Amino acid sequence: MSRRIIITGASDGIGAAAARQLVRDGHNVILVGRSPEKTKAVAEETGAPHHLADFARLDEVRRLADELKQYGPIDVLANNAGGVFQERRETVDGFEMTFQVNHLAPFLLTHLLLDRLMESNASVIQTSSVGNRAGKVDLGNLGFAKGYAPMRAYGTAKLENILFTQELHRRFHERGLSSAAFHPGVVASSFAGSSTDLMGKVYASRLARSFMRTNEQGADQLVWLASTPAGEGWESGQYYEKRKPARRINRQTRDAALARALWARSEQVLGLTPAA
Repeated sequence: MSRRIIITGASDGIGAAAARQLVRDGHNVILVGRSPEKTKAVAEETGAPHHLADFARLDEVRRLADELKQYGPIDVLANNAGGVFQERRETVDGFEMTFQVNHLAPFLLTHLLLDRLMESNASVIQTSSVGNRAGKVDLGNLGFAKGYAPMRAYGTAKLENILFTQELHRRFHERGLSSAAFHPGVVASSFAGSSTDLMGKVYASRLARSFMRTNEQGADQLVWLASTPAGEGWESGQYYEKRKPARRINRQTRDAALARALWARSEQVLGLTPAA
């Protein structure tokens, strides 16, 4: 059965690869990207409608939500956009870039689309990372005003994606909403390509990239989760690696109180009315 699937970060990498496969499979895909040129190119290739939004600007996320509401019920929201940044910097909204792009922006988009998602018993999918194991959520230092390091900030944001997934499940699964997060594997994409730290050097290494997964391989779980209803091969609230619930995962993911507190703090800093 065809599903209406929104994919953010769809202009490149696993987002674009997933969009191509899902369109081939007959689904109604809506692309969201930051780059006008890249997003338009994928849209022309797939025939899918597209929208532009830079997650470093929350006003663009709010505009995007208004545009997406015009499509009516949404079956899948794939929060795939993200990034890692070499140096600590703040967005025009006053938040640390990694925290905003990877967590706050998809949190806001999901919140603004919640009515549409609820009315169609939708799935919300987060592209997380095995890097979550190196993360540590400190509610008093969410923006890494102290102790910033690129991979520490990124790992923490990917941990926040999992906590968000778990809290979405706790709050809304009994009302029909499902959620899942996944690690796509180490993919030979442009991710971290501009970074000058060890991670950037690894991604730039021809030898290292020869052992990485292709974008199509990295997109496999996104395609699987987006095209399959919860309960038919995957369970809501879980974090997946290689289509199986991950065995090794950050210990903070077992802290339900932290997931609730992160949700509340996210609503607070975004000035949102708490979701019921």
